[in-house]
Parts: sequence; C-alpha cells; structure tokens
Amino acid sequence: MAKQEKQTDPTPKPTSTRQNPFQWVILLLLGLGTVLLLVSAWDSQTEISYSEFLDELHADNLAKVIIKGRQVSGEFRKPRQPPSKNSEDSSSSNAKPQSLFTCTLPPQVGESLLAELAEKKVDISSVDLTEYDDLYMILWLALVVMLFFFVWTMIRRSREQMMGGGMLGGVVKSPARRYDADAESVQFDDVAGLENVKQDLQEIVQFLKEPEKFHRLGAQVPKGVLLMGPPGTGKTLLARAVAGEANVPFFSINGSEFIQLFVGVGAGRVRDMFKTAQESAPAILFIDEIDAVGRQRGAGLGGGHDEREQTLNQILSEMDGFSTTSSVIVLAATNRPDVLDPALLRPGRFDRHVTVERPTIDGRRELFELHSRQVPVTEDVDFEKLARATVGLTGADIRNLVNEAALWATRHDKDKVDMDDYEYARDKVLMGACREDILSDQEKELTAYHEAGHALLAWLIPDSDLVHKVTIIPRGMALGVTHLVPDEDRHNISQRELAARLTMMLGGRTAEKMQFDQYSAGAENDLKEATKLARRMVTRWGMSERIGPVAYGNSEENPFLGREIVQEHRDFSERTAQIIDEEVAKILHASADRAQSILQEHRDKLACLANELLEQEVLDTEQIEQLIGPAIRSLEPSSGSATTAATSRASRQRTDDK
Repeated sequence: MAKQEKQTDPTPKPTSTRQNPFQWVILLLLGLGTVLLLVSAWDSQTEISYSEFLDELHADNLAKVIIKGRQVSGEFRKPRQPPSKNSEDSSSSNAKPQSLFTCTLPPQVGESLLAELAEKKVDISSVDLTEYDDLYMILWLALVVMLFFFVWTMIRRSREQMMGGGMLGGVVKSPARRYDADAESVQFDDVAGLENVKQDLQEIVQFLKEPEKFHRLGAQVPKGVLLMGPPGTGKTLLARAVAGEANVPFFSINGSEFIQLFVGVGAGRVRDMFKTAQESAPAILFIDEIDAVGRQRGAGLGGGHDEREQTLNQILSEMDGFSTTSSVIVLAATNRPDVLDPALLRPGRFDRHVTVERPTIDGRRELFELHSRQVPVTEDVDFEKLARATVGLTGADIRNLVNEAALWATRHDKDKVDMDDYEYARDKVLMGACREDILSDQEKELTAYHEAGHALLAWLIPDSDLVHKVTIIPRGMALGVTHLVPDEDRHNISQRELAARLTMMLGGRTAEKMQFDQYSAGAENDLKEATKLARRMVTRWGMSERIGPVAYGNSEENPFLGREIVQEHRDFSERTAQIIDEEVAKILHASADRAQSILQEHRDKLACLANELLEQEVLDTEQIEQLIGPAIRSLEPSSGSATTAATSRASRQRTDDK
C-alpha cells in the first residue's frame, strides 16, 4: 500500500493558553473604578416621613431643601441620630448621625408649607421635573459597561492573533497544508506503473537538491509543471513523491479553496501562499484541480467570474514574480487541460506539461503488488492474470479493487485473500454490484437471449474482444451484463474492429427479435452507444466512402456555455448533415444485418447459451468454450484507418439499461 504522510499545519501553535498578567491588572483597575463611580454617584440620603419632616421644621433644624415635584430633599442644621427600633437600645446605638434626608410630600400640601419654610429661614431651591439625576447615573453606567466591553474585546483579539486569528482573522490567510519532509513521506518507489513520468520529474528533484549545478551553466528549471491525465492516475501522489525524493517542504492546496465569500479573498490567499512557500524555499507548491480557478477568462456564461479571474490574475503575476534562481517549484494537476487559460500554459508559467496516462499491463501488475503489500494473499493469486483482465483501470481503481477483495474475504472469515476474492472484486468494480431484484420468468428469458446474442457474436466474429463473463444477474443499472476484455493494451483501433463492435452491440436486440418476434426497451443503451460510435466513424475518422476524408463536427476548443450560445459551431451545411445521418444509418443497418445473418446461421448455439444462462445465471470463458467450442480469433493483423481509441477504457463492457 502507498505510504500516507502526516499533515502538519504551517501555522505555529501556542505552547500555553495562560493569559498575560497585565490583562488581570487592567480588569482589576476597571472594577475598582466602577465601584468608586457608583459610590460617588450614590448619595447617602435618609428617607423620612412627612411628620418627621414637620417635626424637624418646627424644631428649626432644616438648613436647606430642594423641591422637585412632590419629592423634597435637604440637609439638617444639626446631624440627626437615626431612631432605633427598640427604644431601650437607643442610648447604646452606634449608628452614624444623618445630615441628609429625603421626603415625599402629600398631595394636599400647598403654599402654606413654603411660607412656613420661609419663616424658618430655610434655604429653598426648586428643580424642574425634566432633570433627572437617575438619567446621569444610567449614562455613567452605560459608559462604564462600554469601556469594559471595549477593553475585553481588545484583549480577546490580541489573544486570538497570538493563536492564529479569530473568526475572520484567517480569511485571507492561505489554507495550504504543509506536509513535513521529516515525517513519513512518499517516494518514487511508492508510485508504480508510471516510469516515464517519474523520469520527467526526476529533473525537478535534482534541481531542488542541487540548484547550483543548474545555475552554474545558466540553466533555468521550469517554474511550473502541469500534470495532466484522467482521474485516479496518481497525479497528487506523484507531486508528493517529488517532495519526498527532494526532502523539501510540500505545500498542498485545492483550486476551489481560493474562492471564498468575500471579494478579494482569493487574491489575498494567493499572495500569502506564495509568500509562505518563498520563506520555506526550497519547497514545492502543489495546486490540485487547478481548473477550478484557472479556467479561461471572459468565457461567457459558463466560465466568467470576476472573483475567480482576479484570483487567476494574481497567480499569473506571482509566478512571473519568481526570480530565475528561485527554489520554489509550482506543481499543478488537472484532468481538464482543455479549459485552462492560455496565459497559464505559456512558457514562464506552467511551461512543462507531463501527461499521466492509464497504466500499462506491467504497470497494473506493479500496482496490484504495491497495494497488496499489507494484504495477506494465498499462493494462487496471479497478479499477471489480474493485470490482463483489468485493462483501462487506473491506480485508484486497482487500489479500490484490492480493498474490495480484502473486505469480501473478511466478510467470509478468511485468514488470507485468495483468487476468488479478487475475481469477485473485479466483477463488482467492472460490472457493478449485484442487485436484489427478482426477475420474472419472462424477463429472465428475455434477458438470457439478449445477453446470449451479445456473447455469441463476440465469440464468433473475428477482430472482436474476448468474452470474459456473461451474467443475467442484475448488476448496477443493468439486468444483464456481457463483459469483454481485450487480450492486449490498445492505443489504436481499426475500421474492422469498430465494425465488429457495432455488430456485437446490436446482437442483443437482434436475438430478441429472432426469438420473441418483438423488441424490448433493454436495447436502449446499446442503440445509444452504437449510434454515437457510428457517427464518430463518419464525422471524425473518415470511415465513409460517401463523405470521404473530411472531418465534420462541432468545435471543442471553447467548451463553455456562453460561447456556445453566441458562436456558431457547426461548420457544414444542412445537406451535409443529411448525408451524415444517412451514412450513420447505413453503417448501423449493415451491422444489424450482419448480426442477424450470423445468429440465424448459429441459432442452435444461441439457444444453447440462453438455456445455460437460465440455468447457471453466470457463464465464464471456459464454460462457454465447453458449450459452443473455441472462439474464432483472427490470426492476420487488422487493417484499416488508424485512429485514437474510441472509449475511455480499453476494457469493453456492455450494459443494458432496462
């Protein structure tokens, strides 16, 4: 199994959460100030009754009064001893004499009280009802609370900055994750099946190890390396292997992590990311799925986005800002190089493009051995056979297949994983998991003849792929599956092989018509794939005598919705379109006639295969050979116009969507 690295956060973590003692001093001073303010603002006035107020007035003990509505407050001439609840203890009371008082006047009191106060020569003052001392108290308290909250917020923010930022403090900080070079790392030995790619990347490793060797002769290593290939082929693993071989810091980020809610965050993150990488130079900066942020600018409805384009512009400027002797290598990975902006691919940015293809048969064997290192296997496990039967699978697919085999063996309480477990896992990965659907007898017979038609034509037609397994057990989205496997890796396909494939695709539909004198909806996927293949034969590969060596088709240079709307892509006339439709129909009708002719000639074998499928439900190569004899394989080399493979996988699989 490939080794996994421990991720380490480049942001330094705090060693202690203890707060600064200076903060406690500030909090203590604020508390004391609040207490003093409350004490100073609150006068120690004594509430007395109106009768007591009259007694003190008649005793000529009132120095001054302040009248505010029905509320009277004032000061005694001589401090008054507060009365005790128990008269016997009044002489021994230690209460402090009172000099200030407050009293509430009854509503019946009129101007006579003012005359009596004036007669006793009491200083009389009046306060308007709109002036409230309590309002000032509330304002002072609000001010103190706001001051306390402000200081507490500043202390919290300073603490969060020491610990790496608060809720919004790290928005513009780069989320790039750092993989420590001193920890367990990935080496080139952990990457199987990509020998040519590893040789191309070995130069990057040598530059990171010995940059002076290149600078001495004025050589400039590419600033950016773009890894292109289908998903699961190991692009990210290769980038980590480069960092592991060079023993340098490795920063990884996904293209979608640049875009955030706030405008300008993406550009800020790009600046911080490149700054961090420069501080750790020599280092590797890896941007995964760069097409998420590096799409063509100004591409209309499907590709234009101001924030994304600003982020892309910042990436371009940062890569231009690298010096020629910089020890920071930018690696990027994508499975959509056709949508990237041309400015990103020009020399000086990502000027080296490395294509990571699907592994060959030797690479698949190495991948099986690599991912099975931690899996105890029996001696009957043949990795060479598994590699030949998994044409087109990527490294991620093979790792998933090995894991499925281990899970299946564990489910059956086995001590080791045997070949049957690998076969089960391969069928599950390539044909889909078994469903629990129960077919009726009529549906089961219809499916059996349908799959028998596919299998028999693939068995009897030269230039066809080898039948690996036929099943009428519902798998994935299909009620039946005929799985074909080529006997070797292919990077090209001829016209005869395409014609054989079309005939096989239409065999299930033809067998249904021959046996039941009607068609079913199970051939929908067959017709769809056959029509697509025939149209490419006519419009792309020049395999029509009437059309000739001319390529027709919609342009794929600008795969964006906006440009498809405003630009006309069809570069041929209506008459040519009619001719293309006629030629496609001609090829399909010829394939259907060929399928019917072969099945009519071998109708007994068709019935034999269908009846055996009804009984066994699954037939492999050996069982088919015992029933109808050896397969007819063409011994002479295929001829015809060479072209690029028509399918994404070399392993051919036919599924029926019912």
